[in-house]
Amino acid sequence: MKSKWKILIVVFVLLALGIGVYASTVLSKKGLVTVQTGNVVRQDLTSLVTASGEIKPKNYINIGANAQGELKQILVKEGDRVRKGQLLARIENVQPEADVEAQRATLNSAEADSSASESGVKASDENLRSLQAQIEKDKADLARAKSDFDRSQSLFNEHLMAKQDFELRKFTFEAQTATVRGSEMRLVQARAQREQALAQLASAQKRIAQYRAGLVRFNDILQKHNAYAPLDGVVTNLPVRQGETVVPGIQNSAASTLMTIADMSLITSEVKVDETDIVNVKLNQVADITIDAIPNKVFKGHVIEIGNTAILRSTGVAASQSAISSQEAKDFKVVIAMDNPPDEVRPGLSCTAKITTAIRKSALTIPIQALTVRQKGQLEPKPADGKAPATPVKLDPVAEKAKKEELQGVFVVSGGKAVFKKVETGITGATDIEVLNGLAEGEQIVTGTYQVIRTIVNETQVKVDNKVPETPTKS
Repeated sequence: MKSKWKILIVVFVLLALGIGVYASTVLSKKGLVTVQTGNVVRQDLTSLVTASGEIKPKNYINIGANAQGELKQILVKEGDRVRKGQLLARIENVQPEADVEAQRATLNSAEADSSASESGVKASDENLRSLQAQIEKDKADLARAKSDFDRSQSLFNEHLMAKQDFELRKFTFEAQTATVRGSEMRLVQARAQREQALAQLASAQKRIAQYRAGLVRFNDILQKHNAYAPLDGVVTNLPVRQGETVVPGIQNSAASTLMTIADMSLITSEVKVDETDIVNVKLNQVADITIDAIPNKVFKGHVIEIGNTAILRSTGVAASQSAISSQEAKDFKVVIAMDNPPDEVRPGLSCTAKITTAIRKSALTIPIQALTVRQKGQLEPKPADGKAPATPVKLDPVAEKAKKEELQGVFVVSGGKAVFKKVETGITGATDIEVLNGLAEGEQIVTGTYQVIRTIVNETQVKVDNKVPETPTKS
């Protein structure tokens, strides 16, 4: 009987001890959180901005119709290379061509009249010179006749010359005087005729200038019925067919597009960069470009243009021209010149560009997922008993605002606890981020899981478990 009680007492004592040990173990593990960790390391870090868009030539021109009519002839096809000034297409031009011919005929007639007037002026000049010479001869003869008359009059007065000879010389002098007057009158008349010929020539020349201006206008109208290449390039779009009717652009209505000529000497990748990344993009930054249609190849390029106008992501319209809420996501256009574009590249191909915005050599880095944010009040130490005060302490607004200040940092594993440390960060790589201060190389930080990092409290006891979870195999 005594042996039985002894056995029961021993069993009871052992059971009590086991319960005590179990309870102690459970209490010691209360609040323990399992975490994954990593180390603060030094490595080369590259910051990239990734954006998608399409391949475009740097310079391309949509050629629209400048006149209305039937498209009579298309002299190129899509993919053809053209030279600047080359004739590309013809629009029906019967009326403007007739106007040009009529105006040219009128101009020719005016030029003929001008030539006749010019000939008249030349003839008048010749006549004037001839009359001037004749007057000079007549005046010389008049002077000789007057001299003879004066000498004969002296002789006649002295009764040394017969009256008949005296009268002959007198009549000769008077006839020569009349001849000079006639020549002078003919000269005045010739000068008047020359002035008239000059007036006719000036009038003809004015008509020629007027008709030439009209011919330029009609030629311009005729030229608008033809489409010419504005630059050297390739026909990349040809949306019309021969026989269709095209129309010029009017207010609020675009002209019929005949074709697009692209300068393929400079190919670009035009991408849309998110507004949060655009501040890091600068001119001449290098970029890696991948084209969906040319897989497994990476092409080099550099930034040559950065847009200043925000573009709404949903509509593609400039934000300043849209009435949609300004809270909508926006992008900015960035143009990247391809250094060595492939021959098979085509405008409109989808592409992705990775722009290198910064490079750090031997930078102190941590995984991006380790970075978290906590309010300052959440980091204050709790009472020793872990209980909140029965009567909450009312803080003034300044202190309340200070407690709500958000701090960026990571949880460092120290003495079996996760301790929050504020950090300042630099550039961001694909998976890691640069740490400027707040951490030292080799420190162990909490990197997972996402749920733990989001909810863990400062100075929580942690258990490190960095085992890679096993992937379930299919039977």
